[in-house]
Amino acid sequence: MKLGIVGRKVGMTQVFDDNGNVVPITVIDTSNCFVTQIKTKSTDGYTAVQVGFGEKKPQNVTKPEMGHFKKAGVQARRSTKELRCENTDDMTQLKPGQTLSVGMFEKGDHVDVAGNTRGKGFQGVMKRWGFHGCDASHGGHKYFRHGGSSGSNTFPGKVLKNKGMPGHTGDVLRTVSNLKVVDVKPEQNLIFLKGAVPGAKNGMLVLRVSNRSKKQPTGRTLTK
Repeated sequence: MKLGIVGRKVGMTQVFDDNGNVVPITVIDTSNCFVTQIKTKSTDGYTAVQVGFGEKKPQNVTKPEMGHFKKAGVQARRSTKELRCENTDDMTQLKPGQTLSVGMFEKGDHVDVAGNTRGKGFQGVMKRWGFHGCDASHGGHKYFRHGGSSGSNTFPGKVLKNKGMPGHTGDVLRTVSNLKVVDVKPEQNLIFLKGAVPGAKNGMLVLRVSNRSKKQPTGRTLTK
């Protein structure tokens, strides 16, 4: 059963494939990943598996959270994620407190990886939205990187929606699809994926089996 798993981004490196070509890979650690709750349609209205990942000190856990983890038979986890599962047959194989292993994936599989991108703090309109900026001519003092006028004339008399403004940049949820599994090391709880994934080092990632097949290029023959 390839339900999915939660992991931690270790970093990037490179390996050589069977043909001697360099392949950039991302290393993901999936240690300390436990099932904390099984949700069903009869009790919760939908079917899903709640997974706890990471470690957390008991003194930093609230009493309701501690009771939730104690009911599942696991220690306090740093965070929890839900993995939706429409196949109820797969749900019967899982129980609270069970450890999820990266061995569910195999070399050659394709997965979708979701995670938060790198946070870049408060940024101006040039870095955030790619604005051109003002001309560096006479009279343009202190306005080189400004966004210009944000309002409008009498009609409609308001700032239009989706107007580019300065603000917080990054730290948003993004998903990268169809990443190929280069190698799996179940004894070390490591999985190697071809390419880059969202987020910085030590960021939490959710791996699911990809249900989007890549479009293969179609050949076209020219007839006289």
